[in-house]
Amino acid sequence: MKFLEKLERRFGKYAISNLSLVLITCYGFGYAIMFVNESFLDYLTLNPYLILHGQIWRLVSWIIIPPGGLSVFLLLTLYFYYWLGSTLERTWGVFRYNVYLLSGILFTILGSFLLLGYCYLVFPQDIATYGASVFFTDVIGYFFGSFSTYYVNLSIFLAFALTYPEMQVLLFFIIPVKIKWLGLLDAALTLVAFYNSGVAGRIIIGASLLNLVIFFVGTRNMVQMGPRQMRRRQVFKQEVRKNTGMTRHKCAICGRTEQDGNLEFRFCSKCEGNYEYCQDHLFTHEHVKRH
Repeated sequence: MKFLEKLERRFGKYAISNLSLVLITCYGFGYAIMFVNESFLDYLTLNPYLILHGQIWRLVSWIIIPPGGLSVFLLLTLYFYYWLGSTLERTWGVFRYNVYLLSGILFTILGSFLLLGYCYLVFPQDIATYGASVFFTDVIGYFFGSFSTYYVNLSIFLAFALTYPEMQVLLFFIIPVKIKWLGLLDAALTLVAFYNSGVAGRIIIGASLLNLVIFFVGTRNMVQMGPRQMRRRQVFKQEVRKNTGMTRHKCAICGRTEQDGNLEFRFCSKCEGNYEYCQDHLFTHEHVKRH
């Protein structure tokens, strides 16, 4: 939580609002490509071997590959994920939701490179027999094609179930069920798939869901507190700072506080007394000595 707060103070202004809509818009481009020339999608998959050989666009282009054939059910599913993501964004804040979703994408990319390294360690003879290019594109290329946003989207749903466990939704638009039970069902199915998969499948699943594990272990207090309490606390802090000008840090030289921008503050160990300085004066000030 403290680490996220520091990141948010420094980089929060760069956060992308409505990130779920951006992701769904990317799928729209993918469907457009599919209708024009479906085979062209093969040039967009997340294949780390080809990335290392110059096709660097694959680091990003795999995100636009659609999650399935276009249908009414899929459109409803995408709308559902958009609603989940938008709700989490309002609850956590834009920056934290950005960190969560983008870290899931980043871990998926790192997972593909982990699988590449694993293949070099375990199948050196096969690589020598077929040739690396043929081996990583034709022989096992379909494994890299399995790296998709499917489990990234699943991590959004599981995060929502952890944040809003008591919320009730209509299963098949008819059956009322608490979302925590759907989350437990999805988690169980994912664990079964992880257990029954080979090394490649486990890397794919584990990498794509690593953001869920890291985020909720590191921010478990957010889950325990609940979204309403979190929102009330955020509003309270904003109002207090607005009305009273309360600050936690103040430079002993220039008097600037954290309200004056993305500044870092540190106490000087060589000054005698509790003197705090901003990043511009931490190493340039004259040390205070008591006489």
